[in-house]
Amino acid sequence: MISKINQACDLVIFGAKGDLTRRKLLPALYQLEKFNKLHKNTRIIGVGRADWNKNFFHSFVKESLEIFMKEKLNDYFLKKLFLRLDFCNLDVKNTNDFIKLQIILSQKNNTIINYFAVPPNLFSSICQGLSKNQLNLSPTRIVMEKPLGTSLKTSQKINNQVSKYFKEHQIFRIDHYLGKETILNLLSLRFSNILFFNNWNNKIIDHVQITVAEQVGIEGRWGYFDQSGQIRDMLQNHLLQILTIVTMSPPENLNANNIRKEKIKILQSLRHINDANFDKNVVLGQYSAGTLNGIEVPSYIDENGANKKSKTETFVAIKVNIDNKKWAGIPFYLRTGKRLPVKCSKIVIFFKKPIKNLFDNHNKILPSNKLVIKLQPNEGFTLQVLNKIPSLNSEYILDNIDLNFKYSDTIYKNNLSDSYERLLLESMKGIQTLFVSKKEIEESWKWIDLIIDAWNKKNEFPALYKSGTWGPDESEKIIQQDARIWHND
Repeated sequence: MISKINQACDLVIFGAKGDLTRRKLLPALYQLEKFNKLHKNTRIIGVGRADWNKNFFHSFVKESLEIFMKEKLNDYFLKKLFLRLDFCNLDVKNTNDFIKLQIILSQKNNTIINYFAVPPNLFSSICQGLSKNQLNLSPTRIVMEKPLGTSLKTSQKINNQVSKYFKEHQIFRIDHYLGKETILNLLSLRFSNILFFNNWNNKIIDHVQITVAEQVGIEGRWGYFDQSGQIRDMLQNHLLQILTIVTMSPPENLNANNIRKEKIKILQSLRHINDANFDKNVVLGQYSAGTLNGIEVPSYIDENGANKKSKTETFVAIKVNIDNKKWAGIPFYLRTGKRLPVKCSKIVIFFKKPIKNLFDNHNKILPSNKLVIKLQPNEGFTLQVLNKIPSLNSEYILDNIDLNFKYSDTIYKNNLSDSYERLLLESMKGIQTLFVSKKEIEESWKWIDLIIDAWNKKNEFPALYKSGTWGPDESEKIIQQDARIWHND
């Protein structure tokens, strides 16, 4: 059931005491309250194993917002938010406990949205408890946070367990990158501007670079991250989702099914990376000690609780080929890592150079035109073009100039929202466009599993790179072998 207007919802947050709720969900809900985006009858029910009452939950929410909000709290909006809050003390492994939730939800006739802000191993138990109390009937929805498995097999297991109790149209799988304004703008940039629409192919584009860089280390998530690694944690979802949006063909319309159909075609066209071509296309790294922002930081294996012999990668650089008519012969270079010099997410489109250089007297080599799309920070894009330097000289001397668009410099600057604000709102409307389908997840895992299998067979340690640098030296070679270099800030 899709609605383009806000519906009265009961948002049930499983894992209400957790880090995701405190850092992301509560600030997003506060902002939605502030901008009057929540239906007046919408309620927010926190679920967790704690003998809390409403007042205690209010205190928890306020404390979390004071820590994680970037602005001072407004008492008026905070009180409005408090009026929506309730708490249910519930053990998700005990299906009999769900009667407590059923009693709260039966008080209103709202659309129920169950947000699973818990590890995937609890999804099945929650679904069983909801089903036992008939809290899984349409139009009830569930929102599932990543990671959805660590392989195709485990991903299918999770999805199959959930599918026993909820139909596909009820399931909303989150990748928060899809809620970023600059990701959404990719569709309009590509498909509404003839300049790009007709030139977005292997005839005009030379290559593409996608970088998602993090300054942070593992932030106390050793237990999770060491079992996951950067390939599963970042490449499998965020970077592949960005890649599909950059390269997908125009969908018939902006309907969720049509967009997903085009993204799946890209995932199915990715050239396999396996034992035979792994070394030529993939570099994995692990950060060693170094300095970031003037502060000494430890190596990955010296983090709290670390396994000194860990072979888990904290950096991956990979060359990707898409074997279809539109992109044949065009390499895509993807990289992501922790403890890198800056935090940034960007897409850089390098266009081919003119066949003939008319200006070779003073410009022996013409640099490529580039479109730099900044996902974060400083959201916007820059088109780099060549321009004649003004002078009374009769000679043409060219210079690279930037044509800049920044959201922060425009009338739109106050319209930028956090991705969780948008995704929560879309789930309340029942719109699936910004959420990931089961088929997309399966196709991405099919491709990723081959890479992980090839790496495991090598049984090697990742290349070390100093914290505060752009990864191991080998990551430079992976792009330099094609006579190209990384675009670094």
